Amino acid sequence: MGPDGQQIGIKPLPEALSLARELDLDLVEVAAQASPPVCRVMDYGKYKYEAAQKAKESRRKTSNVVIKEMKYRPKIGGGDFDTKTRKVEHFLAEGHKVKVTLTFRGRENQHPELGRKVLDQVEAAVKDVGRVEIFPRIDGRNMTMVLAPDKRAQAAKQKADAAAAAEADADAAAIPTDDTSSTPEQPPSES
Repeated sequence: MGPDGQQIGIKPLPEALSLARELDLDLVEVAAQASPPVCRVMDYGKYKYEAAQKAKESRRKTSNVVIKEMKYRPKIGGGDFDTKTRKVEHFLAEGHKVKVTLTFRGRENQHPELGRKVLDQVEAAVKDVGRVEIFPRIDGRNMTMVLAPDKRAQAAKQKADAAAAAEADADAAAIPTDDTSSTPEQPPSES
């Protein structure tokens, strides 16, 4: 094949090399298993550079998903639960996966239902931004669950929030403001 992609035909190796040298290009073997082998006249350095640029561009477009981890305990307080769950929501909104680990100590191992209850509360709290990818399972002293961002749920939540804001604006505009009611009129004084 020639440098612009047209078929040159079957040529012996010395003739193909001389053709490539005349054009100041390289002779590159494209398909060695074919009979006869297929070669192409091209600028190999330029080809490698363009291939590297395409690979770099494709790497740039990919998103790097990081798995974040949040640790809970079966007897976690309400404030701590809310703080950790808000952080989980933040991670999911950024597009990261979150591994929720619940650690049991001592006799807490005898009551895995308490841990399951905490993980179910986390799942319910983040249903607007994420979904369960790996359901809760026990690994020794830990119970783990993996949450993944859910683009559809996030879009639905944003749409619902926008609708609620628009409705609140419409309600605020519909309430009449009566400026005369705030300053009572003074009766005329008689002198």
